[in-house]
Amino acid sequence: MDREQEEMQFLGIFGIYREACKVIITWRRIFSKITLALILPLSFIFLAHVEVTDLLHRKVVHDKMERHFTPAGSARFNKLTDVISEDRTLYWFFKVAYLAFYLVLSLLSTSAVVYTVACVYTGKDVSFKKVMSVVPKVWKRLMVTFLCTSVAYFLYNFAALVVVSLWIVLWGIFTAGGDIKFMLSILYVILVFYAAGHFYLSVIWHLASVVSVLEESCGFAAMIKSQALIKGKMLVTAVILFVMNISLFAVQLIFWRLVVHGWSLGTGSRVLFGVICFLLLFKLMLFALVIQTVIYFVCKSYHRENIDKSALSDHLEVYLGEYVPLKSKDIQLEHYEV
Repeated sequence: MDREQEEMQFLGIFGIYREACKVIITWRRIFSKITLALILPLSFIFLAHVEVTDLLHRKVVHDKMERHFTPAGSARFNKLTDVISEDRTLYWFFKVAYLAFYLVLSLLSTSAVVYTVACVYTGKDVSFKKVMSVVPKVWKRLMVTFLCTSVAYFLYNFAALVVVSLWIVLWGIFTAGGDIKFMLSILYVILVFYAAGHFYLSVIWHLASVVSVLEESCGFAAMIKSQALIKGKMLVTAVILFVMNISLFAVQLIFWRLVVHGWSLGTGSRVLFGVICFLLLFKLMLFALVIQTVIYFVCKSYHRENIDKSALSDHLEVYLGEYVPLKSKDIQLEHYEV
């Protein structure tokens, strides 16, 4: 590595934030187009899901309350039962449709942003047209990694459920149901470790999505590669991604509180807060995608994985023809200068 590349490994939390901001501001024209085409619809679907899900849920609850005070066996009781069944079907249909659209747009957005940032770091000319021609060839690899990550989450949750169930059974056998405080204390400890492990898997997924685009690895191989890359930079990566997740959750919570349930605020105020949340959300989503790509290059620099810059540029060019995934030995970091 040359001196600038070696310096990249020393970027801390604020250094990575600054680097991501530089990339976005300097290349704001292409990132604006990517945002309009992919991230903006993704943000709209996310917030619309919060609003519609709450509306459907409240309708089911209202109908259940009405049925509760309706004589069983009456025509109205039967009609309400049918309405509740239809509402539940609509609710779950909407949930499945939302997850499908959100997943596709999320993977497409990730592909577009990661490819663009990689072009920026190699000094390669990039246009919105080129990016959009590459995205359909890359997102399938991301889908494989997503499915493998989902399997990992399922196995992790299943193992956690087994541990909790086993602890409750053993507690019941050896204490005969006594000392409830001790049982709850252990459950709280288990919950803390569970949350830490869940977040660790989230960190793995974020970096694995970048690996899936820029290297030959995808699926479980990308997750293993991601796990190896974050060693030595785990704290920095975890803090950055934790802050981003908290920020996204805060926007969702504000939207839910002031827009979805902000009946006392009036229509005008609710619309205003909705627009503000929408603007914050798509900016945060773009920033998060750029940051996770910058983290990837920082981790590569930290592990001194020297990769030829020209080789990465050539491979990025191949994306425009027949898709050929990048090999880790072919990727070279170049410090981005404004």
